[in-house]
Amino acid sequence: MLYLYNTLSRQKEIFNPIKERKVGLYTCGPTVYNYVHIGNLRTYIFEDLLKRVLKYSGYRVKHVMNITDVGHLTSDADTGEDKMEIGATREGKSAWEIAEFYTEAFKQNLKELNIIEPNIWCKATDHIKEQIRLIRKLEKRGFTYRTNDGIYFDTSKLSDYGKLAKLDLKNLQAGIRVEMVPGKRNPTDFALWKFSPKNKKRQMEWQSPWGMGFPGWHIECAAMAMKYLGKTFDIHCGGTDHIPVHHTNEIAEAEAATGRKFVNYWIHGAFLLIDQSRMGKSEGNFITLQALIDKGFNPIAYRYLCLTAHYRSLLNFSWESLEFAQNTLNKLYQITAAYKKGRVGCSETEKKFLQAINDDLDTPKAIAIVWELIKSNLPSEVKMASLLKFDQVLGLKLKEARQTLLKIPTKIKHLVQIREKMRQEKKWSEADQIRKQMQQLGYGLEDTPEGPAVKRLIF
Repeated sequence: MLYLYNTLSRQKEIFNPIKERKVGLYTCGPTVYNYVHIGNLRTYIFEDLLKRVLKYSGYRVKHVMNITDVGHLTSDADTGEDKMEIGATREGKSAWEIAEFYTEAFKQNLKELNIIEPNIWCKATDHIKEQIRLIRKLEKRGFTYRTNDGIYFDTSKLSDYGKLAKLDLKNLQAGIRVEMVPGKRNPTDFALWKFSPKNKKRQMEWQSPWGMGFPGWHIECAAMAMKYLGKTFDIHCGGTDHIPVHHTNEIAEAEAATGRKFVNYWIHGAFLLIDQSRMGKSEGNFITLQALIDKGFNPIAYRYLCLTAHYRSLLNFSWESLEFAQNTLNKLYQITAAYKKGRVGCSETEKKFLQAINDDLDTPKAIAIVWELIKSNLPSEVKMASLLKFDQVLGLKLKEARQTLLKIPTKIKHLVQIREKMRQEKKWSEADQIRKQMQQLGYGLEDTPEGPAVKRLIF
């Protein structure tokens, strides 16, 4: 059985999908006004892990991810500028150009991290009609009111508002959670539709029943998730920063409109820290994946680093920890490249691995099982068969790395032959010089009873 920690209940629960062997999964995508940072990407790695575990367990997964390309303001208080407009001003491009560029950059990051793309990408700007339709439904049900700057959701009309975040609404004062916009009735009320400024034309704006404007941030996810996955679906994911506002408001919109439970399992990943502080664009301490690549790191080394910590645990990033992860990953590649191919793995180890990943995605335990298997006395072909199964979940690209490492260049093979000849003639100094020459080319050599074993030092 698969156990997942449900933020809604604050406990692990047995996963029971709505439809047998089928799973509806929605994950909150990025706001595409800048590059995502490796803290954001930690969340997408955990969501990819979840999807891989579901597929490994035999479920068919319908995965939907949004692209926020309008409506995400700089403040959770529904104040400030649209982040897309800020990005356009910063780079001297249109908001549409900014959205396209950073969407493609994000998708490239997913490929580099071996993250499986969603079945459905959905942009907020492509679903304006759906968002307007949802707001009108809320309006008819009496959950909205109008202010000078937009149409707002009245949270006081929903008896269980804030249940995801366990908000203490009675003692919540304006200014503690969010600022009070003039005309807002309650501190937790939020914008469904914002009016365009009268003295300034926005790059992204649409005509609506309430006037020219643009959707609030939260409405896009509720509208698109229900369009593609239904009024109630299985799993919704995101970072823990989404719990108190974004996901809380999604639930309010969807359940007020339908009268049904929106999502059965809410699953959230913890922050990535740098110097014990949260990494983020607003904090000004963010690192991109390209920065890791520019320093010579394999992106999969960052994936490995993330898997060494449980997705609900804080992870502190350092260059030293990343270097250790890369060295460990390279070691894993080099060891498995020497293994023989196999079809039948170790059933006992595979059972332990399945129990680990089905216990709320316990990757630290799963990684430990991988190394226990490698250190065991089992035949290499048995180890390899199990490891390739495990990699369907871990996504470390063992098969691809093996194929690369086994392709030893002709020049290196020739040097090995010359060195063997030198050794046979007991010309030890010349043989050592050839070994050093190979190391400079990125290849190591180990003398074994079966003969010289070549390994690539840098992958």
